[in-house]
Amino acid sequence: MPSPESAPPALARAELDRSAAERDEPGVLDRLRSEPSTRVLVVARDKAPISDSGALAWRAPDEAPEDAEWALLGRAADGAALLAAVMSEAPADEDWAGLRAVGAALAPEDAAAFVTAVSLGRWLRDAPFCPACGERALVAQAGWSRRCPSCGRQHFPRTDPAVIVAVTSAVDPDRLLLGSNAMWAGTRFSCFAGFVEAGESLEQAVHREVEEEAGVALTRLHYRGSQPWPYPRSLMVGYLAEARDDAAARPDGEEIVDVRWFTRDEIGAGLRGDPAVGLPGPASIAHRLIADWHAGRA
Repeated sequence: MPSPESAPPALARAELDRSAAERDEPGVLDRLRSEPSTRVLVVARDKAPISDSGALAWRAPDEAPEDAEWALLGRAADGAALLAAVMSEAPADEDWAGLRAVGAALAPEDAAAFVTAVSLGRWLRDAPFCPACGERALVAQAGWSRRCPSCGRQHFPRTDPAVIVAVTSAVDPDRLLLGSNAMWAGTRFSCFAGFVEAGESLEQAVHREVEEEAGVALTRLHYRGSQPWPYPRSLMVGYLAEARDDAAARPDGEEIVDVRWFTRDEIGAGLRGDPAVGLPGPASIAHRLIADWHAGRA
């Protein structure tokens, strides 16, 4: 019997109408900032203002800071333009929240706009100079590229592919292998993840990362979905795989300080918030991989 259909990861539940054809229109940002129907999402690093109801607090263009970096996110379902106004710091006296904290609770369209604004905004703030010659590059295409006035090169926001994998037991369908990163001091366990190296396929990266971090060789790889993760600029590509030998599991002792086989009941307790089983937050694709396995959707 086929498994029930899995829901998309939290930050990939809706497609954003990016309205890419508008980006090359001269003066498009100025035009859209003058339209009363335009909505602006102010962001700083990975935070944005949140309303009393827990939704994104969109603003009118004249309510956004003038000194922000501006970009066109796209169009809302009602046709209104959606802009990002990117600041360096969030105001201390306003109610702002991080993408990781609220992304899963937002409406799908707001989650898509938020993750796009954070991804684009970090690039606009962090990469103002041409990496080839060092000249300050000029923003173009409504915030989606930069052109160097010195050497003429064009630059775009980077997206770094990374794999993440939930590992099931070779002998017991009710066991899942998770690891604890050194930064978590053994208080949280998650799927195994890492960046794709030069000249490497996604599948090769899955095998390498799990063997490096947990000592386990894998079989039965299944692609489970992907989502953007702007920490700082990743695209997380999720897999489910089966261990060849459960007994081979051991932490690398550097990045991963502990690995553990969890029972389905233990995972269920962690998903319900049991602090004894710390699991990744609901905005992450790791949470989706674990929840799908627990519910039999993997």
